[in-house]
Amino acid sequence: MHTTQNPSSQPIHRQTRGNYGLVGRPLPADPASLIAPAGAEVGLGALPDEAQICSCNGVSKGTICIAIADGASDVSAIKGATAAGTSCGSCVPMLKRLLTAQGVELSKALCEHFTQSRAELFQIVQAAGIRTFSGLIAQHGTGTGCDICKPAVASILASTSSDHILDGESAALQDTNDPFLANLQRNGSYSVVPRLPGGEITPQKLIAIAEVARDFGLYTKITGGQRIDMFGARVEQLPAIWRRLIDAGMESGHAYGKAVRTVKSCVGSTWCRYGMQDSVGMAVQLELRYRGLRSPRKIKLGVSGCQRECAEARSKDVGVIATEKGWNLYVGGNGGATPKHAQLLAGDLDSETLVRYIDRYLMFYIRTADRLQRTAVCQETIEGGLDHIRAVVCQDSLGIAAELEAAMARHVAGYSDEWADVLADEAKLSRFVSFVNALDQPDPTVVFDEGGPRKVPVLLGTPRIGDTAESAS
Repeated sequence: MHTTQNPSSQPIHRQTRGNYGLVGRPLPADPASLIAPAGAEVGLGALPDEAQICSCNGVSKGTICIAIADGASDVSAIKGATAAGTSCGSCVPMLKRLLTAQGVELSKALCEHFTQSRAELFQIVQAAGIRTFSGLIAQHGTGTGCDICKPAVASILASTSSDHILDGESAALQDTNDPFLANLQRNGSYSVVPRLPGGEITPQKLIAIAEVARDFGLYTKITGGQRIDMFGARVEQLPAIWRRLIDAGMESGHAYGKAVRTVKSCVGSTWCRYGMQDSVGMAVQLELRYRGLRSPRKIKLGVSGCQRECAEARSKDVGVIATEKGWNLYVGGNGGATPKHAQLLAGDLDSETLVRYIDRYLMFYIRTADRLQRTAVCQETIEGGLDHIRAVVCQDSLGIAAELEAAMARHVAGYSDEWADVLADEAKLSRFVSFVNALDQPDPTVVFDEGGPRKVPVLLGTPRIGDTAESAS
């Protein structure tokens, strides 16, 4: 391990989230064990006080520990004292771990309105058959709810049935993106992402996407999840855009929801001389099976046709890699602010067993994870870790395998495209307006700068790209 030298030959210790806080310091274990595939884990305890935990606001581990020592006994108190976790929020799980490491016993209550954890509320909803937030809070909570418990309960309700997320009072529970089934962008416009299972797309669908983007003046981008994203739609344009995409044979890609997003794949044995199995076929099968599955946080999958890993399956929540005998199944990976490699759950599986294990794993995660918790963090925090999950999924140690499979079967049988359902329902269509008292009036604050190399959103009150200081003042 080495440090980057500056012109004065003094080492630069970059303080960033993760293990980079150890740069230039004695290592906590044998160097070979740290770089080995199953190397030693470097926990928060090994990081120095000056290591950054919140890179958005430059908050170090030491600052957070001082705040805890001064009486900050929960995440909200740490946020107030240090500003850690108040921007992107990706460091919040680390704040909880620091609290635990400092001997603070954390409440498992979802929020002030529910003393139960998310997993406990999931069990209540499932066992009692409760289908509304008002019914749940009346029987098991207090007050009227908040921006923490409402979307969390909405996710639970969506995960336990095939009801449309905009049916009845559920529509008012959704946060940010789900109310309009699209990703809200920084200037108030929305993006549109049709599903492209396994990254496959026909020339006819490519033409349809191109024509929609052209006719509505949308900015298009190929994403890292093998999809085509169209940016810049106003809310009242969304139904017309989706009507054309659905008529062309496409459906919602759920890029806006805490749900299964994509199943990335390489071309596999169909085309590649190194491919051992049909990775595209498996990716399409998995994406069509799990599409629309709501969860505590987004879920991404990947299928690689050989160990060369062109689909980057081990950076996904569920990764599948082909072998000569079948498939290796990896779980608990993600990119983002704290990247994690997925870990091997089971190896050399036939296709039927692979799908059965993924069914069990996803449903077990949905039942047990905390609010907004990715699979990687869930695996780290659950008692027994991956060994416990392997016992549940592969050996049915809790005797719930059939129940988990049945829950997934109900999801598959009950799936319907959310946008197709909206287009067939005048009541749901009525919400797609900028102004409820001027239905045909577009939002004048949604504007773009199209004078540069690409179309970009403009926030009113800020200078546009290319503006001079004089013209912007």
